[in-house]
Amino acid sequence: MSASAWPRGGGIMGELVRQRDWSASSLGAREDWPASLRTSVDIVLNSPMAMVLMWGSQHVMIYNDDYIKVAGERHPAALGGTVPEIWPEIWDWNARILEVGLRGETQVHRECCLPLLRDGTPTDVCFDLFYTPVHGEDGQVHGVLCTAVELTARMEEGRQLKLATAALGDLNASLLAESAAVRAANRRLGEERALLRALFQQAPSFMAMLRGPQHVFELANEHYLRLVGRSETDMLGKTVEVALPEVKAQGFIDLLDQVYRTGVPYEGRQVKVDLQTAGGQTGQRHIDFVYQPIKDDDGAVSGILVEGIDVTERMEGEERVRLAQQAGGIGTFEWFPETGAMVVSPTFRRQWGIADGEEITQQLLVGLVDARDQQKVGPSKLALGQNPLEYVEYRVRRPVDGEVRWIARQGEVLDGRVPGQRRYVGVSFDVTERRQIEEELMASQERMAAIFGQASVGLSELGLDGRFQRVNGALCRMLGRSAEELLSLNMNDIMHPDDVPGNTVLFQRLVETGESFSLEKRYLKPDGTQVWVSSSVSRLVDEQGHTRSLIAVKTDITDRRRVEKALHELNETLEHRVEQEVSERTKAEDALRQAQKMEAVGQLTGGIAHDFNNVLQIISGNLHLLQHLAGTDGLMRQRLDTAIAAVERGAKLSSHLLAFARRQPLKPVVADLTRVVRNMDALLRRALGEAIDIVLVGGGGLWNTLVDRSQIENVILNLAINARDAMDGAGKLTIELGNVVLDEQYVHNLVDVPAGQYVMLSVTDTGHGMSGPVLQRAFEPFFTTKPEGAGTGLGLSMAYGFVTQSRGHIRIYSEPGVGTGVKIYLPRSLMAEADEEVELSGVVTGGTETVLVVEDDVGVRTTVVDMLGALGYTVLKAEDGESALAVLHSGAQIDLLFTDVIMPGPVSSTEMARQARELQPDIAVLFTSGYAQDVIVHEGRLDAGVELLSKPYRREELARKLRHVLANRQQQLRARQFEAASALGGGTPGLDLTGHAPEPQGDMPTSMKILVVEDNLDSQLMVCELVGMLGHTVSGVSDGESAWQLLSEQDFDILFTDVSLPGMSGIALARMVLRDKPGMRIIFSTGYGKESMDELGFSASVLRKPYDLLELQAALDQS
Repeated sequence: MSASAWPRGGGIMGELVRQRDWSASSLGAREDWPASLRTSVDIVLNSPMAMVLMWGSQHVMIYNDDYIKVAGERHPAALGGTVPEIWPEIWDWNARILEVGLRGETQVHRECCLPLLRDGTPTDVCFDLFYTPVHGEDGQVHGVLCTAVELTARMEEGRQLKLATAALGDLNASLLAESAAVRAANRRLGEERALLRALFQQAPSFMAMLRGPQHVFELANEHYLRLVGRSETDMLGKTVEVALPEVKAQGFIDLLDQVYRTGVPYEGRQVKVDLQTAGGQTGQRHIDFVYQPIKDDDGAVSGILVEGIDVTERMEGEERVRLAQQAGGIGTFEWFPETGAMVVSPTFRRQWGIADGEEITQQLLVGLVDARDQQKVGPSKLALGQNPLEYVEYRVRRPVDGEVRWIARQGEVLDGRVPGQRRYVGVSFDVTERRQIEEELMASQERMAAIFGQASVGLSELGLDGRFQRVNGALCRMLGRSAEELLSLNMNDIMHPDDVPGNTVLFQRLVETGESFSLEKRYLKPDGTQVWVSSSVSRLVDEQGHTRSLIAVKTDITDRRRVEKALHELNETLEHRVEQEVSERTKAEDALRQAQKMEAVGQLTGGIAHDFNNVLQIISGNLHLLQHLAGTDGLMRQRLDTAIAAVERGAKLSSHLLAFARRQPLKPVVADLTRVVRNMDALLRRALGEAIDIVLVGGGGLWNTLVDRSQIENVILNLAINARDAMDGAGKLTIELGNVVLDEQYVHNLVDVPAGQYVMLSVTDTGHGMSGPVLQRAFEPFFTTKPEGAGTGLGLSMAYGFVTQSRGHIRIYSEPGVGTGVKIYLPRSLMAEADEEVELSGVVTGGTETVLVVEDDVGVRTTVVDMLGALGYTVLKAEDGESALAVLHSGAQIDLLFTDVIMPGPVSSTEMARQARELQPDIAVLFTSGYAQDVIVHEGRLDAGVELLSKPYRREELARKLRHVLANRQQQLRARQFEAASALGGGTPGLDLTGHAPEPQGDMPTSMKILVVEDNLDSQLMVCELVGMLGHTVSGVSDGESAWQLLSEQDFDILFTDVSLPGMSGIALARMVLRDKPGMRIIFSTGYGKESMDELGFSASVLRKPYDLLELQAALDQS
């Protein structure tokens, strides 16, 4: 761009800058100006705000068109002049400002009034002033940029509002709040990004820079981001249409296209815009803005600068003022005596009855005033050079209907900007009703005397010395004194000492000038109690107009003042409480989003685990079949063992996935975590190595918790290994145990975590810690920061799923370079601790029963059929529920239905099992699944009476589970046969049924009290009936927890329990009972065989299922 063509645009001042020969000035020729000066000049000339740049050591001034009004008569000489010579009357002020600005400091001066020459007359002009230092290429400050927002007009409006407020009093005070000051803004132009960003961010207006025909956001300052409710990440590098899609339909993008195409700026005033907030709701704002095209050296438009201010609050304030005036019936006017011109509001026209289109002049108004009142028209003191608040009332005959109305007027004289020119500014009110009331009151003095005595407000007549001359009953009650006492006192005698001075001043003014007043003040009752009253005092005059006495109307406002004080205190804390509520809501939303995310990932990983388990089951089953066929081939068996170990590792990985997905069937028992951790000491030390110091903190008096012991051990081990890796094999691992109470405030923002008592397990290391982004993803499955092959990324996700499924809470604390702490909170259990499970063992046996296998996966189905066949069972197979029901309908006698939980087709596995029991009531059902979902598992626990074998399983596990289920089935079958025989009067093999129970043997008591614990409801009812037939008192429950509760409430002789129970096992229950009641006799009922119970460590009888009545009696006799 040639020097003669620069600067572009800028209106009048842009042309003056181009025409001026600057070579003689301290700035030098324009073509030699540095880039920082040229950029600053561009910003000044093209800004819609009044701006002036003061450059160099002489403070040479360059300003824009909007600053011409500020410069006044100094324009155009001020262009290129220095601040001391152009503004000598305020040089002291500017010298201090420039000194601070040249030190690089930004300054803001609000409502600053300076004495400036306007029209040759010294006038106080008020501004909001914003000073920004401007740096040159060398990094030093070379100039100061001033943005001036003149407030004179606004303060003039404030003067009118003051007049209105004075007239209306407390009624309109709350409605006439001034509009918020509009902050000025700087516009960003030029190519020097460092300088531009500094000016950009410090500007008091909202600003954004768009580049290219697609209007891509390049910069946006804080004011702009707050306006649109977005962050820089949401905006920068994106087009307007993408970043702010809601503005397209409002036409703003079309305007941008127009400015970019034509190169002509666009200016909008009080434009409505609907913007999308962060919460998805739409908010409406009003803005003043400019789309200023930015041109390159060739004059082509390369971008658009958006600058403006949010005027929503200002418009709302103006609207409130307008509504307040309209609601209060306030008319406003300006009268120019020299010309007779009048400027009035619509309310003023309505008060005087003048049509909207009719011109209003001084002569017209004077002609409408009643002749008796015309001496009151116009400000009587206008010629005296005084400026009083003058109030008069006069009658007016309205031309629109001929009605006579009383009009009150109050105003003041204001000097004009031209010497000798004045104007009278004021407000008017229709006081017709008040005058009519006054006339009625004057004619009804006798009636008012009675009203005086009976009024509910406090009334008194005071002498000119302030002594009470007459009081009514309401005032006596209000002040707690008799009429005789008050009539002997001066009002100051019982007034609060702090309120006496102010009341005295107003009282004397009323006596001397007749000016009534209202005041809120305190009186003291005889007991010292303060009474707040609102007192309105006016005078009574005699026929000559002299003040005769004063009338005071008092209202007890003690309660109102108390409420106002409370409201004030409430408002002072409101902002803090709002911020706190918003913060808590944000935290709760974040927690909910995280929980939903983890739930979605859990659904996905659970499904993956299901398919994975099917594959593992095929591999595992075939490997076990091959192992059975391998015989004594040592090499073959070694390879098979290696492959089986790999399958078990895959099964462990799948188990971790299910734990994260919260789909792993848990076996919770009551445990003391102190004992769990101490039992793991050797394991942890082997896993971590000697270079890591393991410290256990707390543990004494620790509460019990209901938890799956093996799963919590896995969690502790995984956390310890993670800590070892984070400490590079050396450091300190602290395991802390304690009792905590999570209150409502702590759990407020957590999802599905109730307040209450918890057992806390904390694992803390001194490793390298986690960064913020890593910490946010720590619980995601497969996410790991370890090298490839060094970890699966499932340890923390498994812990998260397990703890959540156990109705607990897990939280990670970490600081890079310091370490990481994982805290787990598990709900407290009030039950006694259960002993560790005894793993059932024994010889693997098969059977000759018929088993129907229902499995949709061909590979799994084939493998299971082969395994069952090898165990001696007769096996039928089906691929889905419909084909399985077809087999059952065929009449084939099935002993056991072995079905996958997840079944394709219209018939679900549970529905198939239900119909199978209807067709063959004696059939046993065993479910298998790698992912039980919510079909037979709820809240991580197997439904009552349901048998489940989790995939993948080994041949030995399958064999033992089948024998257990078939034994239970045989036991139930015998019970039904016995019931049928009893009903027919017959008997069962080996038992003489004569209607009498077998005689007890030995020294056993005739009747004992027996507790039966069996989770299968049919088996439980059968056993209870048999025990009752033997003459004993019997109670039945379905789980160990219920049994323990009943044992704590009642005494029993024998505990008869199944080994496999949901939650606490029968063995664990027995150990708890024997600790508390050593003499209790124990009978175990099991389908696993007696040989599996050889290592119990205590004395107990074992009754193998199925058994008959004689076997049951023998077991009771032997126990």
